[in-house]
Amino acid sequence: MRKLILATLGAATLALSLPAAEVLATVNGKQITKETVQRVLNSMGAQTTYDALPDDVKKRVLDQVIEQELLEEKAIKSGIEKDPEYLDALEKLKRKLALDVWMKKQLDSIKVTDAEAKKDYEKHKSAFMRPEMVHARHILVKTEAEAKQIIDTLKNTPKDQLKAKFEELAKAKSTGPSASRGGDLGTFAREQMVKPFSDAAFALKAGEFTKSPVKTQFGYHVIYVDEKKPAQTVPFEEVKERIKESIKMEKFKQKVQSIARDLRSKAKIEIK
Repeated sequence: MRKLILATLGAATLALSLPAAEVLATVNGKQITKETVQRVLNSMGAQTTYDALPDDVKKRVLDQVIEQELLEEKAIKSGIEKDPEYLDALEKLKRKLALDVWMKKQLDSIKVTDAEAKKDYEKHKSAFMRPEMVHARHILVKTEAEAKQIIDTLKNTPKDQLKAKFEELAKAKSTGPSASRGGDLGTFAREQMVKPFSDAAFALKAGEFTKSPVKTQFGYHVIYVDEKKPAQTVPFEEVKERIKESIKMEKFKQKVQSIARDLRSKAKIEIK
């Protein structure tokens, strides 16, 4: 209790040193601040701030918070805090909160060094392989004849103008959703595309295009490769934090399991 009082006093002192919170309403003398309303929004999973809401939505949210405050007052005045069901629920909540805070402290106490992460990285290096990637564009048309006509146009285009011509044709003729981007599909791995498309794209070198139409269930494609990236190991620095977090969680799991085993060995447990 003494610690709780000290913590409360500390929070009050801190509050006095901070700028006054913006008050949106008062309910029977109790202030409802913008921070309070924002917490309600956050609890509802809202991905925005109170200030960013339209005025009519702000009003609805604030009305909801006001109603909640009134209902909470009603519940407390009814003497619910002495109700056995309330007391039982409160005790369960306190125990769960105690466990959650204790678990967090155990997790926070675990430290993982860069050296540990590096050792794990070297041990499992094959798991950090980035597959061969291709940055490609395509022109999708309905018929093979259309695709062949586009290919003939590209064959007669000077090499230094090929990419620009491909983009121009994609915007004018492609029926695919990437048409407005000059057919740009971005960078992808082999398994991300249907096999006929991937086989054709990965067979090309950067700056080359398919000399015959590529047929898939979507239609006929003409493919141009902007860039090829060989398979490579992801640098340690890119995955260091992810590795450290993984090691930390494994250590945490082992620590809690060890504590649980020790507690079971000392406890009097009767299973009926």
